[in-house]
Amino acid sequence: MMITSAAMQSYLATPVTRLATGSRVNQFLPSTYVRRLPRNATVRVRSMAEEDKQEQPTPVAATPPPIPQAPLKPKQVSTKFSDVLAFSGPAPERINGRLAMVGFVAAMAVELSRGQDVFAQISNGGIPWFVGTTIVLSFASLIPLFKGVSVESKSKGFMTSDAEMWNGRFAMLGLVALAFTEYVKGGTLV
Repeated sequence: MMITSAAMQSYLATPVTRLATGSRVNQFLPSTYVRRLPRNATVRVRSMAEEDKQEQPTPVAATPPPIPQAPLKPKQVSTKFSDVLAFSGPAPERINGRLAMVGFVAAMAVELSRGQDVFAQISNGGIPWFVGTTIVLSFASLIPLFKGVSVESKSKGFMTSDAEMWNGRFAMLGLVALAFTEYVKGGTLV
């Protein structure tokens, strides 16, 4: 206990050396162990490259002509089943996002029109609609990918592929939050 007390007193009594030197210093060392830098010290840095530049002046008109570049070829997209449906492939998150966007809008529309929460919608004939929508959207999303058309090649202007991904992510979160809120609340959200 006494050692801890002595260490704390010496720590509190020492000046802050970290600010003086500008570097990190062990907090438990007294300031006498830290090398102090003079305040008005000037540092000159010389390099061999500066000396070479002074000896040989560079010609002004000797700029190389620009190299013509070939037009960029579109990125080749793999059409293998395992690549398209891989965990980091183009299909899984995009299809789930599209289904979540349709599901969130449909759940809110049915909730506003009929007054049913998400669980009541599923139990009152929602399963066939879910399966049908899943099959149609999955095939509609996979057919262009298997033909080699990338999603980025079709996204221009305001509706980009990144915007679709973010909207799908928010729709997935919104659908889960809607179901959780209705479960906790015990009824419809609206």
